Amino acid sequence: MTKTLELIFDFGSPNAYLCMKALPELLDRTGADLVITPCLLGGIFKATGNKAPMVQYADAPAKLAYENLEMRRFIAKHELVKFRINPHFPVNTLTIMRGAIVAEDEGNLDDYVDVVNRAMWEEGLKMDDPEVIATFLSANGFDGPALLARTQEPAIKAKLAQNTEAAVARRVFGIPTFFVGGEMFFGKDRLAQVEEALA
Repeated sequence: MTKTLELIFDFGSPNAYLCMKALPELLDRTGADLVITPCLLGGIFKATGNKAPMVQYADAPAKLAYENLEMRRFIAKHELVKFRINPHFPVNTLTIMRGAIVAEDEGNLDDYVDVVNRAMWEEGLKMDDPEVIATFLSANGFDGPALLARTQEPAIKAKLAQNTEAAVARRVFGIPTFFVGGEMFFGKDRLAQVEEALA
């Protein structure tokens, strides 16, 4: 029986990008398949009362500094030299997350995630600007205007909302969140536990 690792995902989380770059070796070692579930991080925050670290720890500079230290350690460990914080951060990811639902519907979610992750966390593009989105997608193997047009379909909008509500119902409060069966693991610092659960 194939083992499955589910990732609750939104492009708005730099830690989700970092995790995804570290996952291939973990998946190789465990023989697990990755399933990406697109959700809206803003919707999860709103429903659970959670906040982004930069907001949550705004009055605790030492805690925020430590969060940044942990990020730098993770980047160094996994040699993620292409990563940089998006200069437009925080980016409203609603359109590109609906785009993920479109890509999933069309059978190319993995490619879409790779391309948009690159735009967000390597090339620093303003990925809440429809023109920027369409141009970058078209330059990277997608029909950008056609995909963007589909993000306005009611069924696409509804599926992203349903995914987000379902994640909250499973007690998800942030991204990246992983599931191994019914077991939940939050954050990039839990990858060792994720690997143990898969093993």
